[in-house]
Amino acid sequence: VDLVKRLVDEEIPVMAHIGLTPQSVHKLGGYRVQGKTTDDAKRLIEDAQMLEDAGAFAIVLELVPREVAAIITEELKISTVGIGAGTNCDIQVLVLHDLIGFTFGRQPRFVRQYANVSGVITDAITRWMDDVRSGNYPAEAESYGLPEDVDAEELKASMPF
Repeated sequence: VDLVKRLVDEEIPVMAHIGLTPQSVHKLGGYRVQGKTTDDAKRLIEDAQMLEDAGAFAIVLELVPREVAAIITEELKISTVGIGAGTNCDIQVLVLHDLIGFTFGRQPRFVRQYANVSGVITDAITRWMDDVRSGNYPAEAESYGLPEDVDAEELKASMPF
């Protein structure tokens, strides 16, 4: 909260983030819903209020019970951004890679996949790597040359190496 206040005082906009903060995932016991007990839920609500009071312009609520997100959204004047926090947040967000299926392994319960591009992307990257390794990419048409009035050999000869 103090850092948010200092940043805002320096006219640096701050979007706060509570609930699951990926950078603290190990400290929080893994990828788990935060605020499931009464005490933890109260702490999240209090944190949200303090962050608003410190000057945050919005707050991300990640992996928070929908009821807690609804209380925070109702009580705060700033916008709430939900990711795995139910329908009552002012704004919804999903990580693009999750949304389009470019992920591997188990997906969080709140992710709805709208496409599965993983195979297409993997195939494209593999083909590109093969072309680079074989010398087929970039081709002459995919690169730039010097204008005709500039001679590369003369240019090279004029350099001190």
